[in-house]
Amino acid sequence: MLAGLKSLWRTTGGTAGIEFAIAAPVLVAILIPLTDLGMAIYQQMQVKGAAQAGAQYAMAHGWNSNNIQGAVTRATTLPTLTATPAPAKSCGCPNGTAVVAAACGANCANGQPVGTYVTVGAQATYTPLIPYPVVGSSMTLSAQATARIQ
Repeated sequence: MLAGLKSLWRTTGGTAGIEFAIAAPVLVAILIPLTDLGMAIYQQMQVKGAAQAGAQYAMAHGWNSNNIQGAVTRATTLPTLTATPAPAKSCGCPNGTAVVAAACGANCANGQPVGTYVTVGAQATYTPLIPYPVVGSSMTLSAQATARIQ
């Protein structure tokens, strides 16, 4: 009887199966959040592209809020994408990386005419595969693009 227990203790058949049974849940616990993160980043890229598409439309066709919103929503197939906040038109002077508000039709400090700018926003709701305590059951992805129009 003791010899049988010793031989059972030394056998290694099935060890790989036991190791896999232990490691598989850990791998799945890592894989699902990484997949969720990748999908969220991809959808954020789509939202940003949609906002940029709206700004490009305004650059090519001028100011028309409804058409700009249409360009945003047609830029991707995300079902929850909206052109929120609505496109806004403003006047200003470029100052480094920002645009300083100015009266339309006036001149900037450098003598150049004040430019007309459009700011386009886009939002979509991302629902992860499983709800996480930090994120919750969904999160809002948003992006904004500003372009000078003629």
